[in-house]
Amino acid sequence: MSPIDWVVLFGTLVLIVGYGMWRTRVTGNLDDYLLGGKQMKWSTIGLSVMATQASAITFLSTPGQAYESGMAFVQNYFGLPLAIIIVSIVFVPLYFRLKVYTAYEYLENKLDLKVRLLAAFLFLLQRGLAAGITIYAPAIILSTILGWDLGITILVVGSVVVIYTVSGGTKAVSITQKWQMLVILIGMGIAFFMILAKLPEGIGIYEGLTIAGGLGKMEIVDFSLDLNKRYTFWSGITGGLFLALSYFGTDQSQVQRYIGGKSISEIRMGLIFNGLFKVPMQFLILLTGVMVFVFYQFFQPPLLFNENALNGIPDGKAAREIVELRGSHENIFRKKKASIEGFIQSKKEGKEDAGQYLIAARENYDESIRIRDRAKELVIKNSDDPNAKDSDFVFLRFILNYLPHGIIGLLIAVIVSAAMSSTSGELNALGSTTTMDFYKRVISPHETDHHYLNSSKVFTFFWGVLAILFALFAHLLENLIEAVNILGSIFYGTILGLFLTTFLFKKSQALPIFLGGILAQITVVVLFLLVSEQVGYLWYNMIGCFLVILLSFLFSIFFRDRIMD
Repeated sequence: MSPIDWVVLFGTLVLIVGYGMWRTRVTGNLDDYLLGGKQMKWSTIGLSVMATQASAITFLSTPGQAYESGMAFVQNYFGLPLAIIIVSIVFVPLYFRLKVYTAYEYLENKLDLKVRLLAAFLFLLQRGLAAGITIYAPAIILSTILGWDLGITILVVGSVVVIYTVSGGTKAVSITQKWQMLVILIGMGIAFFMILAKLPEGIGIYEGLTIAGGLGKMEIVDFSLDLNKRYTFWSGITGGLFLALSYFGTDQSQVQRYIGGKSISEIRMGLIFNGLFKVPMQFLILLTGVMVFVFYQFFQPPLLFNENALNGIPDGKAAREIVELRGSHENIFRKKKASIEGFIQSKKEGKEDAGQYLIAARENYDESIRIRDRAKELVIKNSDDPNAKDSDFVFLRFILNYLPHGIIGLLIAVIVSAAMSSTSGELNALGSTTTMDFYKRVISPHETDHHYLNSSKVFTFFWGVLAILFALFAHLLENLIEAVNILGSIFYGTILGLFLTTFLFKKSQALPIFLGGILAQITVVVLFLLVSEQVGYLWYNMIGCFLVILLSFLFSIFFRDRIMD
């Protein structure tokens, strides 16, 4: 990076964070710290909700996901708009009327304390782990740019986010997220058009999409009923619906972004804004990844985008094979490029041999995948670099190698801003849940408001430290964007099921619901461990939810019969 990139990067971050901390320099009480004084407008709510969801993983990993797998990932979000409508109609009035600090207070109001604590515990478990992944993602960027050790980078990035979150509270998080989200949207829009400008003369958006479609990257909707496929229309509209419903309706990291709204109408407008723009934004990010893929059909891509991993292979048989693979990769690229150029020319001239060029390009592309897969295997077996996965480095490597200075700094600021916004929102929610659902409710219920405010800061710091520790082990995961969604899918269905039972069962049936929730969560984890290769992870959201309802019903019959006997 050049000096101008550093100026743009740090200037953007300092201005946003400084503004947020200045606006919230006085935190008078617990309401201000946890709910932002209940004065947030719909625009702040909408952008804050979107920013919490759109972590650095979204902008670092999603383009790489599209580069390798195409546009199919967008189907994950097909159920989101409907989920937003349901949350706005059902959940928002309940939370606003009860004046809750956390979503899980509602469960005690409708059922009892143990159900509240179970849901809160499941939230803390999965969101605490996810916070570690959102710290790990930007650490990859900075360690690559600065040449720092990844572990040290994680400690530095994590510490900055923790200090900023502990000091600011909900209002600071929401205000800074609004400006961070604006920078993110502007930066990604610039990136997309810069990629188009970098394509060879005569290759525009139409030709790029034609090439991407010919090589299998534009299969947006898959109506297959195969449960083994991770991304289909049916898994997105059902499992994705349950995932989004649980995320926006019961995940405190999202609920805390909107329960501080001035009114129900302000909250609903903010959520609907998110529902309208989230899917198009995700589509644009994936399309950006596809355009990067098209770019690399004309310009030689590296054997692996994670070049540090290749450089970490010691001299020997594996290193010699890497040299051979580089040569094969370059040769197959030249053949593929020639086939693609022939395909585009034939299409323009209306010749009938365009299909033959496309078949040759597909064969060459398949061969290039086999070459890259072999290189990945050698890295995993022989390199000391823990970051063996490659897709998370695709977009980053393109930014650093091909975009002009200044724009590089802006896009790095985009990714780091996303990391700060999502991680701060998560840590803020983890701290408030620990304070209000466990510490105040169970451990020390008779302290002052000021005491609980300080306790929330302490617990936020505690979760920040745990997230940093987990981030140090995040390299063991596969693609980061998938890792976050898999982690959420394992727990979200159960949490949502606990909430839905409040509409189906009486308060006296809290024990059956509690037991049903525990058994459902154990069952989902066991299923995931045993059949994860056969069942796409989105389905676990629906499975977990229905298991809670079914098991709660069965337990209620069992206890009723025992009482009658």
